Amino acid sequence: MSRWEKLEKKPAPMFTEAFGALTGIRVLLNGSVVAAPFAATMLSDFGAEVIALERPKTKGDPARHQMPQVWEGDAHISGAWAQNARNKLSFALETNFKKVPESKEIFFSLIKECDVWIENIVWIEKLGLTDEMLLKVNPKLIICHVSGFGTPGFGGETQYLNRACYDPLAQAESGWCLLQGFPDKPPYYAQQYIGDYLSGMFAVNGILMALCHVEKTGKGQVVDATLVESFMRVMDDNFVLWDQESIQKQRQGVKQLTYQPAGIFETKDGKFINLGTYGKGPYEKVMKAFGFDLDKYSYEAAGGSAEALQSLEGKELDQMFADYFISHTADEAIEVLLENKLGAAVIKDCQDVMGEKHWQERGDWVTYHDQTLDKDIVAFGFAPKLSETPGKVWRGAPRLGQDMEAIMTRLLDYTPEEIEAMRGKGIID
Repeated sequence: MSRWEKLEKKPAPMFTEAFGALTGIRVLLNGSVVAAPFAATMLSDFGAEVIALERPKTKGDPARHQMPQVWEGDAHISGAWAQNARNKLSFALETNFKKVPESKEIFFSLIKECDVWIENIVWIEKLGLTDEMLLKVNPKLIICHVSGFGTPGFGGETQYLNRACYDPLAQAESGWCLLQGFPDKPPYYAQQYIGDYLSGMFAVNGILMALCHVEKTGKGQVVDATLVESFMRVMDDNFVLWDQESIQKQRQGVKQLTYQPAGIFETKDGKFINLGTYGKGPYEKVMKAFGFDLDKYSYEAAGGSAEALQSLEGKELDQMFADYFISHTADEAIEVLLENKLGAAVIKDCQDVMGEKHWQERGDWVTYHDQTLDKDIVAFGFAPKLSETPGKVWRGAPRLGQDMEAIMTRLLDYTPEEIEAMRGKGIID
């Protein structure tokens, strides 16, 4: 009988504080950089106990080394790591089980002790693993794969399943990228790994549904979240319009083609305001607020259709809005807009956002102690907000392997002598 077979499942939390709606859930993470780790972070922010496996010979998750870095003396870490690796335990373990088979026993022990396994390592068969194998170890296990194009258990062509994928590639493959940019220029892709975060959220959604199923039936299952399909799911009306009317939407820049005022306008002080008023009622409201002639520039004549926007009145009106904003500061313009309850916002930078009293009063900025820098940092807090089981940061992002010994001894029942005997063999260091 293998060592892992003798283990009795120990309740969570064992290492983290008890808080949040997901307290009692233990998650094992085999993932790096963004999508899968973000899914695990969202779970940990609301009480799940997350053990993140990191390969010691690669110096851990590449996200640790992403540029730019935050420095404190000689210590440094990426801002992304400090924000997204909080509330996790770091376990240094070589997970190429074909090269280091001794690691497999430890891994199976962890699988038996966890409720959820999240991975984005791609092609787990290369490590000598299958879903079926892990579900035999732990029949209640929820397996969540996060990938670009999917895993074989849910169908698809082999050439697609075997493709590497990054966020910009997913934007291209899904049709999303075609809609980004200006009509007279090539498409561009949205910044800040939006697809990685989006697929991470879809992964969380699938995991939570699977947890509900386990509670009812005691049976685990596999969740398959992909970057490409996540973009496809939020493409709004695009696929229906193509199927039914052969309409292929195209990029239109920051201006709407069928109604105004809508778009980004520069202000006197060099800032920008995004203004959007859709429909006849809001149109007439904004015209009155600005003191523009509603008889001459009626909604039908100047604001409510592609033809109206291209008319003489429509073009004159667009220039009138541009002239107004360039002759007023952003504060002056936004005051008029907000007083009249119009849809508009100043395009802000980080200093603007973090200094906004509204978000401060909602508790969106949290301070916690980063383990690598050994200093307090400020980061974004929690979304969504929960009234009875709010999110919490119980500690900052861990150092590589910081929790390995504690997990080995307390959760997996290894002795200090057994751990010491593994050192220097490429298993845990």
